[in-house]
Amino acid sequence: MISINNLSYYLGSRALYENASLHIKPNQKIGLIGLNGTGKSTLLRLIIGEYQPDGGNISKAGDCTIGFLNQDLLSYQTDDSILSVAMQAFERQNELQKRIDELLHEMEVNYRDELVDKLGKVQDEFAALDGYSIQSRAEEILEGLGFSTDDLHKPLRQFSGGWRMRVILAKLLLQRPSLLMLDEPTNHLDLPSIQWVEKYIQNYEGAVIVVSHDREFIDNVVDTIVEVSGAKLNFYAGNYSFYVEEKALRNEIQQGAYENQQAKIRQTERFIERFKAKATKAKQAQSRVKMLEKMELVDAVIDENARVNFRFNFSQQPGRHILHLDHISKAYGDKVILRNTTARLERGDKVALIGANGRGKSTLLRIIAGGEPIQGERRLGHNVLFSFYAQHQLESLHVEDTMLEELKHANPTKTEGELRGVLGCFLFSGDDVFKKIKVLSGGEKSRVALAKVLLSQANFLLLDEPTNHLDMQSVNILIQALDQYEGTYVVVSHDRYFVSQIANKIWYIEDHEIKEYPGTYDEYEWWMQEKKSAVGNGQARSGGPAEAKAKKDDSPRPPAASRNDGPPLPHATDSERKEWQKALKKANQQAEEAEQQITNLERQKKQLEAELSKTDVIADSKKLQTKTDEYSRVNKQLTQLQETWENAMLEVEEWEKKLA
Repeated sequence: MISINNLSYYLGSRALYENASLHIKPNQKIGLIGLNGTGKSTLLRLIIGEYQPDGGNISKAGDCTIGFLNQDLLSYQTDDSILSVAMQAFERQNELQKRIDELLHEMEVNYRDELVDKLGKVQDEFAALDGYSIQSRAEEILEGLGFSTDDLHKPLRQFSGGWRMRVILAKLLLQRPSLLMLDEPTNHLDLPSIQWVEKYIQNYEGAVIVVSHDREFIDNVVDTIVEVSGAKLNFYAGNYSFYVEEKALRNEIQQGAYENQQAKIRQTERFIERFKAKATKAKQAQSRVKMLEKMELVDAVIDENARVNFRFNFSQQPGRHILHLDHISKAYGDKVILRNTTARLERGDKVALIGANGRGKSTLLRIIAGGEPIQGERRLGHNVLFSFYAQHQLESLHVEDTMLEELKHANPTKTEGELRGVLGCFLFSGDDVFKKIKVLSGGEKSRVALAKVLLSQANFLLLDEPTNHLDMQSVNILIQALDQYEGTYVVVSHDRYFVSQIANKIWYIEDHEIKEYPGTYDEYEWWMQEKKSAVGNGQARSGGPAEAKAKKDDSPRPPAASRNDGPPLPHATDSERKEWQKALKKANQQAEEAEQQITNLERQKKQLEAELSKTDVIADSKKLQTKTDEYSRVNKQLTQLQETWENAMLEVEEWEKKLA
C-alpha cells in the first residue's frame, strides 16, 4: 500500500533518517515509537507529502487515501455545530443531499418528468453511498468519543481544544481512509473514550499508524511495532509487550556480537603490534591491518531505559492525617459536581483519581489545593506542604529563565551540581540546561515543570495529567521518581499503565460522591469486571482479588487425612522417606531443566516468527524454506519438552503426596 525506500531526511547536519525503509500493508496496525526528537511526527508528515525527503522515495498505491490526526488541529474553530463538522467527512453524500433538496424545491413550482428522472438517479446514488444513515453514524461516533446528545448541535467554537480534537478525530474515522495516522490521539481523551477508540481501531478495516506514549493503548491496538532509532526504522512483528521482550533479546545478541568482535579486534591489534617489525611476520601483520580496515563494525548496545535515583528531602515531616474532606458539596450553577461527600488521606497514600471527563476530577484536585469555594470543610493535616502540577501551570514558567534558573526558584538550597543531576534524570544533559524556557517544546516544558514539583520539598503532591506530552522514557522516569517518593500524592491520569505502576488506592467520582477502592489499579479493574458481571447475573458481589484471597484463606480446611483422594497412606520408614526425597529432588531437577529449555526454545520461536515476517525473507524462497524448516523443528522440540515437563511435574506431585 505504501512503500518507504532508503529514506533520508536531515535537520541541518543531523540525520533524522538515513537509508530507512518500511512497507505498510493493508489492514496493518503499526505503533510508531521512539524517544522525543527522533522524528516520529516528521515521518508522518513525510508520508502525507507535507515534507519532502532528502533521499530515497515514498510511493503510494493509486487508490490509497490518508487521514492524519495531529496536534496542530487543536486551533481549528468554526461556528458550525460539531455534528455538521463531523459530517463534512461525507463530501459526496453532502453534495447529493444538497442536489436532492434543490430538485425537490424546483419540483414544487415546476413538476416535470425530466426532474423526476434526475431526482431518481440522485437518490439512487445517495442510497448506494448509504447516505440515509450518515447522520446516525456521525452521532454514534461522537457519542462514543464522550459527547452527550445535547452537545451535538452546539457550535464547535464553544468547546476547548481537547474536545475540538475529538470532533476532528470523529470526522477522520467517518472518512474511513485506507491509512489512518494518529499522532498522540489519547492526549485529550478520558478513559472511557480511550477504550472506545481502542475497540474502533481493533475493528478498523484500513491500515493504522499510531504515535502514542500510552503503553497500554499501543499494546491493545497494534500488531506491529516500528521503532525509530539510530536514523533507522526497526520492525517488530508484535505489540508493545512483544517489542520489549524481542528488543531485549536482540540487544543481548548484538551485545554478545559486539563484545566478541571487540575481543577479536584487541587480539588482532596485539598481533600487529608484536609482529609488524619482524620480517618473517610482516606480511601476516599487514594482512591483518587490511582485515581490520574492511571489518564491518557491530555497534554497542545503547541502553535507552533511563534508570534514575531521586533524593527527596522534606523540610518537615507531616503527621499521620494528610487531608480531611467533610461533607463537601460543589456545583457550577445547575451542574452538580459533588454532593455531601467525605474523604480521607493518610500519610503514604498513593491515590489515582480516575474516570470520565466531566465528572469533576480536576475540580476535586483544586478543592484539595484550596483553590475552589465549597460547601463543607477541607482540612490539611499537621505540617502538610503541598505542590500542585497541572498543564495550565506550564504558562507560569518564567520564559526568559534558563532551566537551571527555573529549578533554582523551586529549591534555592540545591547546588548547581544537584540541579544538573535532577535535570539529567529528566533527560536534559550538557549545555541543554542553559536553554531558555521559551525555546522548549511542550514535552520539554512538562519535564521542567515536573522537576520543579519534585524539587519543591512538598510532602503532598497533586498531579493533574502529568504524562501528557511525555514520551515513554519520560513516563518511565516519572514512575521511578514517584516510586521513590516517600510522601503522599493524588494523581489524575487516563494512562492505565502509568496508574497501575504508581497507585495503591483508587478514587473515582460516582453519583456525585468520592468513592475509594483500597487496592491497585489492576485489582480495581478486576473488581469492576466482577461487579459488572455480577449485576448482569443478578447477583451481589463485593471486594477485589485481595478480598477474594482473604476469604479463600479464611475458609475451613478439610482434615489432613482427607486432603488427598483415597485412604491415608501407611506410615513410611526413614529409609523409604529418604528414597522418596531423592526421587522428588530428581523430578524437580528434570522439570527445571525442561522449563529452562522451553524458555530458550520459546525465545527462538519468537525470533523466527519475527524473521519470517521480514520482507527480504518472504521474497527469498530458499531463505523462507530454511527458516520454515527451522521453525518446524523448534515447534517439534517444544512439544516434546512440554510433554517431558508435564510428566516430571506429575512425578513431583506424586512424591510430594507421599511425603505429605
